[in-house]
Amino acid sequence: MRRARPAEHRARGQARFEARIRYRNALARKGPRRKRVHTNVFTPKLGREVQARLGQQLRAMYDEIVNQGVPTRFTELLNRLDGDGNKDKR
Repeated sequence: MRRARPAEHRARGQARFEARIRYRNALARKGPRRKRVHTNVFTPKLGREVQARLGQQLRAMYDEIVNQGVPTRFTELLNRLDGDGNKDKR
């Protein structure tokens, strides 16, 4: 059986209920929630010429690395690993 609450408790509960309803109504008036856009984030933009020049410099730098080839130590290790993998498959 439910006990009757004192008038003070009922009034406090009623006030909370009304506050929740006011909050929900305020949100409904605002419309659907939108994602927050960070306006303090700086997004640098490079011109096409700068992007092209940067791309050329990066390609030149990495072409040297690619043309160096794989050290023989790594090649031997890869070959050994490939050989072990073939034995397990059989």
